[in-house]
Amino acid sequence: MTNNILNSRLEGTQLIVETSQGTKTYDSQFLVAALLVFVARGSGRIEPEESAKMIELIEDHFHLQGAESLELLTTVITELGDNPTLVTLLTDLGTTLSDADKEDIAVMGLKVVAADGRRHVAEMEQFNQAMASVGISPEIVHRAFDRYFAESIPGN
Repeated sequence: MTNNILNSRLEGTQLIVETSQGTKTYDSQFLVAALLVFVARGSGRIEPEESAKMIELIEDHFHLQGAESLELLTTVITELGDNPTLVTLLTDLGTTLSDADKEDIAVMGLKVVAADGRRHVAEMEQFNQAMASVGISPEIVHRAFDRYFAESIPGN
């Protein structure tokens, strides 16, 4: 069932959304999970390797248990399915992120793109769109690429 969004506002680092079903609060954890899901869906579906990578990345970045990471991803998929307009509102949370957080998010996005061992143009387009939507500058994305390659090349 789709909830009608009545109002939304940023309060500190949280997005408060009032819907016909009540008020919900979203934070950077939800935003990161939503961005990773968006990138993973770039090829048309989320591959098992991408799911596993997203769980691992969220677990490591936010110091969550695997079950909590899975629950967060499941909640993101469900809520975005129920409320497609929420995506636009979530981009406002990008203004609350530091440059270091943005770089970390970009590196995580690159790891999701690479998780299934195939490079899909559509996934890279989704990655670029996701980064731009939350205000991650090309310079930060460039640093993320450098960091990703430094971390993934054997011997580094």
